[in-house]
Amino acid sequence: MTQASRQSGLQRILLIDDDRKLCRLIAAYLAPLGYEVIAVHCGIEGAELAKSGSWHAVILDLMLPGLDGFEVLKRIRHTCDVPVLMLTARGDEADRIVGLEIGADDYLPKTFSSRELLARLRAVTRRAGRSPVPQAESLVVGNLHINADARTAALGDVPLSLTPVEFDLLLVLAKAKGRVRSRDRLLEEIRERNYEVFDRSIDVHISALRKKLGDDAKTPRYIRTLRSAGYLFIDPEAE
Repeated sequence: MTQASRQSGLQRILLIDDDRKLCRLIAAYLAPLGYEVIAVHCGIEGAELAKSGSWHAVILDLMLPGLDGFEVLKRIRHTCDVPVLMLTARGDEADRIVGLEIGADDYLPKTFSSRELLARLRAVTRRAGRSPVPQAESLVVGNLHINADARTAALGDVPLSLTPVEFDLLLVLAKAKGRVRSRDRLLEEIRERNYEVFDRSIDVHISALRKKLGDDAKTPRYIRTLRSAGYLFIDPEAE
């Protein structure tokens, strides 16, 4: 992080997008709002820069020369959990699902308005910068160990590599063990959005979390789906 950024309290954003005009527009819009935007236009360069700098968030385009956005995101997630907001000119649901499963925190089609970009950017940086649920020292459910203060989780001796949203979901569900949590309730507990949006990405994050827990949706050990109701966290040793 630059000395100027530290002194001024600017939010430092890495923008990885090959549309140079769009990069200039985003930077110009965010600058007066307290953001320092550094733009790069190549996937490989963006992946390396994301891992080497101190960033409050990364705005990542899907279609990039050299390395596409999915591969860039995979490389970022191998080394850090910086919030990532993905952009794409393609609005396909499949693209959104893949991005969220790999570890994106949010997804925005390139038809976005400036206000929506700002709202989503504020949401992902806010979630990363604070703990959204009351903290407890640790939780143990079966073979699952959750350290809320350190924001780490492990299955036995094997650490789990969770995105910030996945960890928040796991913690909220584990703390509500035995009680059903609807999608809306989960969104309320892990997010504070200042805009209205129909958001079913919670299902994608749950699916990714299940995979990391080694859970099978048909015979779950930890996260059970209750149709039309939501999700229930269970203790496998109590079943």
